[in-house]
Amino acid sequence: MLETNRYLVINIRRYLNSDNPKLGESRLLQVLPGFSCLRNPDVERFLKKSSVEFTKKNQSVTYLVFDISSMVLVGYFTLALKPLTVRGETVSNTVKKKLLRVSEWDEKSDTYTMSAYLIAQLGKNFTNGADKKITGEELLALAWDKIKEIQYLGGGVVTFLEAENEEKLLSFYRDNRFRSLIPGRPHQIRRSRMSCYSF
Repeated sequence: MLETNRYLVINIRRYLNSDNPKLGESRLLQVLPGFSCLRNPDVERFLKKSSVEFTKKNQSVTYLVFDISSMVLVGYFTLALKPLTVRGETVSNTVKKKLLRVSEWDEKSDTYTMSAYLIAQLGKNFTNGADKKITGEELLALAWDKIKEIQYLGGGVVTFLEAENEEKLLSFYRDNRFRSLIPGRPHQIRRSRMSCYSF
């Protein structure tokens, strides 16, 4: 069982909307440079260069994850609400029935379009061994917990993400509730990124 209660998840809006000197945007801008993700520079770049602006524009919301015992930043995730279009040929009849409940079906193109939650970013902090304080499964579970809270308040059932087309990464997401939107064996598909979904 995952021990997600060892972490504090903070919506960066708490920093942006605070007059408290211990929070505030200036404090946030002191925290972000302590994040490093050499394995995926895009994840690091987004947090440091775009997360604040995207949150201010309501395009997405970034959540910082701290280890409670040390208050070290161990990772982050970013969530957004986006339209998702699924081609009917890529999913089973059972999934099509589920999609009909929450989407608009275009009979001509056999596509299902719906609002869905996007896990836009997910990354561990590799500065000074902070990555050892949280697993990828725990970080993703924290994102799922936040999505469940949002679903309780506003509805919705579909969550998706886009991942690099690397078998190890796709296997991680399959082991954690996601399925590929593209039929067949993912490693046979010549795309750099794949969309995965979950109900």
